[in-house]
Amino acid sequence: MELEKPREGNWRVRTRDYIEDVQSEMKRVSWPTWPQVRSTTIVVIISTFLLSGYFFVVDFVCNSIITRIIDLFTK
Repeated sequence: MELEKPREGNWRVRTRDYIEDVQSEMKRVSWPTWPQVRSTTIVVIISTFLLSGYFFVVDFVCNSIITRIIDLFTK
């Protein structure tokens, strides 16, 4: 099966068709309302802080355990 190579002179037509397709698809998009954007942004910010706190605690505990194990074998 041989792939068909695009014609060099036809790029303007393909580009115009692509832009028209994008414009028609963008008309079908259901955009969120401002309250939806605000609430999801707040959820993302709170989740980011909670996860960073969780990973800080996990990192601190793992670091403490590894440090104790290293100290145990080096003394």
